[in-house]
Amino acid sequence: MKHIAGEPSKGMAAAVGMFVAFGGFLFGYDTGYISGVKAMPYFINLYGEPNAAGVREITTATDSLITSILSAGTFFGAILSGQVGTILGRRIGIAAYLVVFCAGVACQTAAKAVPLFAVGRVLAGLGVGGVSCLVPIYQSETAPKQFRGAIVGAYQLFITIGLLIAAVVVERTQSRNDPSCYQIPIGIQFIWAAILGAGLLVLPESPRWLVVRGHDERARRSIARLARLPIDAPYVTDELANIVASVHHERSLGKVSYPELLWRSNESRLPLRVWTGIGFQALQQLSGINGTTFFKNSGIQKPFLITIATNVVNVGMTLPGLWAVDALGRRYTTIYGSAGMAVCQLIVAVTGAAISVTNQAGQKVLVAFTCIYIAHFAAIWGPFAWVITSEIIPNAARSNGVSLTTGSQWLLNFAIGYATPYLVDKGPGKAGLGSNVFFIWGGCCVIGLVFAYFFVAETKGLSLEQIDLLYRNSSVRNSPKYRRQILEENLQDETKGAYLSTVHDKNTGAVGHLEHVDSEKEAV
Repeated sequence: MKHIAGEPSKGMAAAVGMFVAFGGFLFGYDTGYISGVKAMPYFINLYGEPNAAGVREITTATDSLITSILSAGTFFGAILSGQVGTILGRRIGIAAYLVVFCAGVACQTAAKAVPLFAVGRVLAGLGVGGVSCLVPIYQSETAPKQFRGAIVGAYQLFITIGLLIAAVVVERTQSRNDPSCYQIPIGIQFIWAAILGAGLLVLPESPRWLVVRGHDERARRSIARLARLPIDAPYVTDELANIVASVHHERSLGKVSYPELLWRSNESRLPLRVWTGIGFQALQQLSGINGTTFFKNSGIQKPFLITIATNVVNVGMTLPGLWAVDALGRRYTTIYGSAGMAVCQLIVAVTGAAISVTNQAGQKVLVAFTCIYIAHFAAIWGPFAWVITSEIIPNAARSNGVSLTTGSQWLLNFAIGYATPYLVDKGPGKAGLGSNVFFIWGGCCVIGLVFAYFFVAETKGLSLEQIDLLYRNSSVRNSPKYRRQILEENLQDETKGAYLSTVHDKNTGAVGHLEHVDSEKEAV
C-alpha cells in the first residue's frame, strides 16, 4: 500500500492486527466442536457406559467433565497470562500458549479413555484462555487508533467463524464408524495453531510492552516497522516519545499490585477500569448468549440446522459491529445494544410463558426474536467486550488487568454453561423454568444497560495514552465531551508543527501536557 512520504502506513498495522485475530478462531472452534463430538455414535460407544436398558450412553458425570473442564483450564490460562504476557511479551506469550494448546490437542486425539481426554481438555483450555487474553492486548497495542476497535473486534469475528467451521466439520465426520470421526475435528486444530504460530515468527513485538520492559530502541524499530517508515522518521520519534512519557508517568506512581488493580484507587483510577472490564465481560455472559437453547422446542428437528442458523447470524452480524465500534463509538452503541437485547429477551420470555409447545406461530416468534437478540449481541456486546477491556487499562498494568477481566468471562462461561440445564430442564433437583429463564437473561440485559450508562466511557479515535488521560481527568459520563477536547488539542498541536525532533523534547512536552490537563480538570 502506497502512502505519503513521512506519513505512517495504517495498512501494515491493520494487517498485523487482523492476522493475529485468528487466535479467536482457536477459541471458537475449540468450544464449538465438543457438543457434536459427544453426539457421535462411535464416541458414545467408546466413552459411554451401559444404561439400565443395556444401551451405551455418555453419563452425566462424563458429559459434565469433558464439557466444563475446558472452562477450568481457560480460567487459569487467562489469569496466568498476566504474568506470562509481562515476562515473555505479547508475541512470545501467545506462542507459548499455542504450545500448551497443541499438547492438549495431542492428548485428546490419542486418548482412548476419559482421564487422558480430560487432561487434554484442560491443557487446551489453558492455551485458549491465555490466547484469549494476550491476542486482544497485542491488537490494541499495535493497531492505529482510528480503527483499533474494528481490529480488536475482529477477534470476536474469528470466534464466530470458528464456531461455524466446527459445526460444519463435525457434521461431515459424524457418520464415520472409526476413531477418525472425532480425531479429525480435534486433530485439525494443529493446522489452526500452526497458521498462527508461523505468523508470530515474523510479527513485530508490541512497542508498548518493549518500552515497559526498558527496550526503547527495539520499540522504535517496532513502531517503524508497523508504520512502514525509517526508524528516524518524525512520526516514529513522536509516537515513541508519547509511549515513553506515559510509561514514565505511570512508574512515578509506583509499582502496580493486584490490590491496587482491584480496590486501592489513586489518580490512575485502576479499580474503576478493571471492574469496568470485569463487569462488561460478566454481563456479556449473563446476557444469555450461552443459554439460548429454546430452539429445541421451535419445531426444527435437526440440531445441525439449528447450530448453523445461529452461527450464520452470529458471523453475519459481527461484521456491522466492526464498523459501528469506530464509526458510532463505544458508549452510546453499547447502551443501545443493551436495550435491544433486553427487549428481545423479555419478548421471548413473555411469549414462551403464554403459548404451548405445539403453537407453531408462537414458536416462530420465539425463533425470530432469539435471532434478533443474537444479532444485537454479535454486533455490539460480543466484539465490544474485547475492544473496551483491552484499551482502558494503562500500559504498565495492562497484562495483569486484562487477565482479570478475561478470567471473569471464563468463570461466568463455566457457571452459566453448568447451571443453564438445571434452570431450564424439568425433573428432580431442577428448576424447570423452560422459557421463563429468559426473564433472568432479560433482567441481566437491563442491568447491562444501566452499567453501560454509568461505566462505559467514549474512547473512539483516542490513542491508548489519550485514553489514560481521559480516565485520569474526566468522569465516565463526561467522557464524550472530554474526548472531543483531547482531539481538538491534538489537532491544534498537529497544525502548529506536528512531530518533534527528539524523544527528550517530546517526553518533556508529554508530561507537561499531563499537568496541563490536570490543571483544567475542574473546568471540564
